[in-house]
Amino acid sequence: MVVEVGALDLQNEVVDKVVKNYAMENFTMLQVCSVVKTNAYINTYYTETDSICASLTTTGDAVNRMAQIPRGAGFPQVGPSWTEVNERVVEHGADANISWMDVQTDNVPVLARTMERVGQAIAHSIDTAIITELATTSNTAAAVATWDNATESLQNPIKDILKGIAAMQVNNRNPYKGGFIIMHPNNFMDIMANAQVRNAGQFGTNAVVANGRVGTICGQTIIVNNASTENTILMCIGKAAMAWYEAAPLQTDVKIEAGQYYRIRAFAAGVPVLINNYAAYKITAA
Repeated sequence: MVVEVGALDLQNEVVDKVVKNYAMENFTMLQVCSVVKTNAYINTYYTETDSICASLTTTGDAVNRMAQIPRGAGFPQVGPSWTEVNERVVEHGADANISWMDVQTDNVPVLARTMERVGQAIAHSIDTAIITELATTSNTAAAVATWDNATESLQNPIKDILKGIAAMQVNNRNPYKGGFIIMHPNNFMDIMANAQVRNAGQFGTNAVVANGRVGTICGQTIIVNNASTENTILMCIGKAAMAWYEAAPLQTDVKIEAGQYYRIRAFAAGVPVLINNYAAYKITAA
């Protein structure tokens, strides 16, 4: 293939590194998932009952049969149960075609900007898929009041978050180990402006970093993500609530047509799965 002078900076190795590095900075939701490698289109997993195993009791008899066993009597039967679930892998991909003439003559650095935007597109697509799946949790409740309620005294985001923490705890989960709270930027603005939060010592004002983390509240790491639905706040225990079944990690490909165009392609394949319903929580109407 003929390559013009000056096109060496478009070799696969260079583009591959740039697109991946930028995309990884924008993947804010993969950090909450346990990554499971797969080579199957249909993936099967099993969800387990969340409640503590209890012995069978007769009608109207609430006695704990595991604690009051008569001498010599047999032990009560207990055990969890499982439900089979199937999920199909989805491919995420994007192409960008850049005119050769644009690269040579534009005032805008079209090559660099296009590489960044391709990576951003893949990151946003996968983040949206993860957030959509996480939002299917049935462990949910409406906010006490909207977080930007015109009557400031009615705003109570701290209570909403504590209710979410308690909801996971009563289902035998510990959100104080790897707990996350995911929200839209406008909701982050609301919570930062709230008087309770401003005066709360447990809130950290850590600087924004590449993975979207912007601080903690009530022991939960805050992730701000544009893929989030405004006024829907998601909480989860990292690596416990969600899994990302990865058939192919982020990859890139470059095609150069001398004197015509450059094509940059980025793609990945996987499917997000809510594997533990009660390690997640959803606040609606915040």
